[in-house]
Amino acid sequence: MPDDDTSPQAASPVPAYHRLLWPTLKALKEMGGSASNEELLTKVAELEAIPEEVQAIVHTDGRQTRLAYNLAWAKTYLKRVGAIDNSRRGVWSITEAGERMAEDDVQSVPAAVRRQVYEQRRGQPEDEGAAPVGGDMIADGAPPPEDHWKDRLLAVLRRMPPDAFERLARRVLREAGFIKVEVTGKSGDGGIDGVGVLRVNLLSFQVVFQCKRYQGSVGSPVVRDFRGGMIGRSDKGLIITTGTFSGEAKREATRDGAPAIDLIDGDQLCDLLKSLSLGVRVEMVEDVIVHEDWFAGI
Repeated sequence: MPDDDTSPQAASPVPAYHRLLWPTLKALKEMGGSASNEELLTKVAELEAIPEEVQAIVHTDGRQTRLAYNLAWAKTYLKRVGAIDNSRRGVWSITEAGERMAEDDVQSVPAAVRRQVYEQRRGQPEDEGAAPVGGDMIADGAPPPEDHWKDRLLAVLRRMPPDAFERLARRVLREAGFIKVEVTGKSGDGGIDGVGVLRVNLLSFQVVFQCKRYQGSVGSPVVRDFRGGMIGRSDKGLIITTGTFSGEAKREATRDGAPAIDLIDGDQLCDLLKSLSLGVRVEMVEDVIVHEDWFAGI
């Protein structure tokens, strides 16, 4: 359930989901009508002038910030009323209906979604496991794009010994196309845990990486220290964490005039493990539907 002004998290300085509805539409409009999840999060934080320390507050699931969580609910509500849409690749786009919306219009979005929930749930038998229509439940009873399997996976990853997590990172990189991957972590080495070679068509790039089993938010000092250790030793840098990256860390990773560093946070790591089928298996469940109308027409 999303956080609102009456939730136990009301005292949090992070804007509640309904206060992010208009900023989300405004951000999409200013970005040409579409944006990735990460781009949208960054733009909303910029438009709302949300302080860095507030952006870094981690949600209780430990794999995303509370701001990202609340924004996910805002996007879900806007999608329910047809103001925005998203592709399978996580790119959000504003619709014609969303373009026509003004700031006053979005105030009615939560109530509109609740009405949809009520209409869909009316007459539904209690024994079908329907979730209660509570004030802010989404129509199909499902949470926004946050998957519970990721919570379980990250809990497993954070319990792994440091050397085992480094071996996992080595396996992930190999499966993703790296060659000559070695774990070389040493104290006082700028946080560098390993090195590998990424081959792209006819080109090869030396990449150093760092693995951080972390539950909180990784800050910019970690990125700066890592860059200091990689300069003169590699073409690219990669930091993998089970936590999140602060806005300052993301900006530091792509700072002009400095070697770029790629960042993989806990949420992305889960998706990567899933796509590579490493410790995660997707099972398709057969859903058999009986069409009573067909039989009635015999």
